Amino acid sequence: MLDEIRSHIPVAELKTLLAAAITVLVLMIASRLITRVLQRLAKPVPFLRELVSQLRQPVCLLLPLLGLQTVWTAADDSLMLIGALRHVTTLAIIGTFTWLGLRAVAAVQEMILVHHPVDIADNLRARRIQTQTRVLVRTLSFFVLLFGLATMLMTFPSARQFGGSLLASAGVAGLAVGFAAKPVLGNLIAGLQIAITQPIRLDDVVIVENEWGRIEEITGTYVVVRIWDDRRLIVPLQWFIENPFQNWTRVSSSLTGAVTFWVDYAIPLEPLRKELERLLQEVPQLWDGRVSVLQVVETSDRAIQLRVLVSSRDSSSGWDLRCYIRENLINFISHKHPDCLPQLRAAFQTSPTTEVVNPHRHEPIAEPERQPPV
Repeated sequence: MLDEIRSHIPVAELKTLLAAAITVLVLMIASRLITRVLQRLAKPVPFLRELVSQLRQPVCLLLPLLGLQTVWTAADDSLMLIGALRHVTTLAIIGTFTWLGLRAVAAVQEMILVHHPVDIADNLRARRIQTQTRVLVRTLSFFVLLFGLATMLMTFPSARQFGGSLLASAGVAGLAVGFAAKPVLGNLIAGLQIAITQPIRLDDVVIVENEWGRIEEITGTYVVVRIWDDRRLIVPLQWFIENPFQNWTRVSSSLTGAVTFWVDYAIPLEPLRKELERLLQEVPQLWDGRVSVLQVVETSDRAIQLRVLVSSRDSSSGWDLRCYIRENLINFISHKHPDCLPQLRAAFQTSPTTEVVNPHRHEPIAEPERQPPV
């Protein structure tokens, strides 16, 4: 068997293949040992531990590829397919370096997210940092991937000539490419603007296209808004830069909500104010204790409008608090002051020109005019 292989493969090529196999095997074992040692050394430091964990697989692949490329470079140029082997190994090395860069960026993102959780009461700073991190990491990953692909293309001589010709004749072709890439570049720039200026952050409560929801995800091209009924609204990043929208948690999650209802003019206000205070004291999990106001804000020819202002820690608590106040105050008025609900009043009186009928003559006679009192 060995004699048959030697008869078909020259000795120089056989030696090169044997050296490549030994090099790859040794470097695979060495890379595994190195990564295990690094994991033990980085165990006390969370960032280094996460970084080594993310880079372990790319490093275990990169070291054998570098050794293999060293063997191909040292081999004689006259060997069969040596040029193709060098080129393929170069592409694999570039791809592995790109993978290594993406994993390093992911490790940095993961550590930042772990150190700034959003599942806490006051998560404004954490949401700001997480939003910046996610958008910037996606942008950086895009550039790392783009650089890796461009480097791979530059290893082909025809691609280099094609790129040079494109740069030399950049006129109409450049404009066409620019217009074609406008949505992608616009969203990319919008993502950087959102990361820096932060008109929106993760978990922000917003009203977009008359829909109430929370920012669930910010990608490199669009934003996912989770609407209150669990629908998802997909909005391009550039839309948030070019259009106005409401952000209920831009500075703080605390909100002031209003409850309005109509009652009769005869309603006593002091019992209502005392009932409002009692109701608020019963729900400290909804009311944050900042605002509690009951006022008459509007009048009409039939009723008056009352407005109750109450404050809450966040929008969800504010909605529940307003429903709770509306239901209980209406119930209080219905039971304690049922005659003070909105009513329609009508007055009936006798007209001064009514006629009296004489039963004997069967003819109407006018009612005698009454003299005014002296």
